[in-house]
Amino acid sequence: MASASNFLDTSPPIPLASIDIGQWQALGQRAIEPNGYYLPGWELTVSATARDRTGARALFAFDTASMRLTGLMPVVSLRRAWKIPLPALVSAHPYGSLCSPLLDRDRAADAAAGLMQQARQAGAHALVMREVALDGAAMTALRESLRRDGLEPRLLTSHIRASLDATQDSDALLRDALGARKLKELRRQRHRLEELGPVSFEVARTPREVRAALETFLQLEASGWKGKRGTALIQDAGDATFIRSAVPALAEAEQCQVVTLRTGTAPIAAGIVLRHQDRAFFFKLGIDERFARYSPGVQLTLELTRHLCADREIASADSTANADHPMINPIWRGRFAIGDVLIPLKRNDPMVALIHTALVARGFALQLARRAIRSVRGRKIRLPTAKPPVR
Repeated sequence: MASASNFLDTSPPIPLASIDIGQWQALGQRAIEPNGYYLPGWELTVSATARDRTGARALFAFDTASMRLTGLMPVVSLRRAWKIPLPALVSAHPYGSLCSPLLDRDRAADAAAGLMQQARQAGAHALVMREVALDGAAMTALRESLRRDGLEPRLLTSHIRASLDATQDSDALLRDALGARKLKELRRQRHRLEELGPVSFEVARTPREVRAALETFLQLEASGWKGKRGTALIQDAGDATFIRSAVPALAEAEQCQVVTLRTGTAPIAAGIVLRHQDRAFFFKLGIDERFARYSPGVQLTLELTRHLCADREIASADSTANADHPMINPIWRGRFAIGDVLIPLKRNDPMVALIHTALVARGFALQLARRAIRSVRGRKIRLPTAKPPVR
C-alpha cells in the first residue's frame, strides 16, 4: 500500500488501494461510529471484484500534525451510481446496507469537513450519503461541520430497521419480544428438529474454520430462493471471489464469524456476522428450505441472539435488514433510522437544487415501479389465448 505522502499528493477522489492499509485499520479502531462494511478487509475486496460495485474511490481526511488518517469515505460518481449525469459523488455501496463514513472520534467534525473539501476539489457540488444511520455519530459530525459553513443536509429517503441491544439478558429479551406462546411454538419446532438428529449451534472464528463454514453458507444460500432468482453470491464469479476473500480476511482480525445450525451432521441454516468495535452486523442468512416447517432461520437467529448477548465485547447488533423484515423484526425489537441524505457543498447553489430534483424524481419512479411489481405479484395474470387467423 502507498505511504501517507504518496496519497496526499494525489487529486481526490483517489483509488481505494492508494490508502495505506495500516492507517485505514487504525482509523477503524478509532472510528466514532462502527461500520464493518467499510473496514479494509471488506471494502477493498468489494471494490475489486463484487458485481456492480467495483472501482470505488476514496475521499479521505488526513491530519498532518499527527500524521493520521482521520476520515474515509468510499465513493462513486452519481452517473456511476444511478446513471444521473450531474456533478455529485455518492457513497460506494459495500454490499452490506450501511454506508456511514469512518471518522476519527477525536476529530470527527474536522474529518467530515476534510471529506467535503476533497469532494469540492474533485468538482462535486454535492455528496449523497446513502444508507447512513440518521442519528448516528458520523451523521452528527457531518451536520456539525455543515453548520460551520451555513449549510444543512437534505433528507431524501428514510426507513426504520431492526437492531439488538446485546447488553440485555437474552432469555428476558426473547420472552419480551416474542411472548410465551410464540416461544412455546418455537420450542416445539426445535424438539421436532431434535427427532431428526442432535441440534447444534456452531460459531466459526478462525480463518480456517470460517473458510469451511462459509462454503456451507454459500451452498445453503444458493439452494433457496436466491439461487432460483440468480442472486446468490456463489452464482456470480466476482461476488464469489469477493466473499471468499473478505470473510477470512476479517476473521484474521477477529472481525467476522460464520454461525451454523445443524441437525445431526446436516447444516440447515448459516449466517455471516461482521464485528467492528462493540457492534455486530448480521450480513446474510442462508437456509435449507427442505426444513422450512421448523423455521431454521428463526432458530438460528435465536441462537445468534443468545450468542451475542453472552459476548461481553458486543453491545449492539445491526440487522442490516430491510424495513419491516418479517423474520428479524419480531425478534430484534430495537429500532433505528437509516436514510439517504444529500449534502450540499456550496451555499445557494442552483446545481444542488437540480441534483436534489433529479434524486427525488428517481425515488418517485422507483416507488411507482415497486407498487406495479407488487400489484402484478398480487393477482394472477391471464394472458390472452391466441386465436387462429380468419381465412
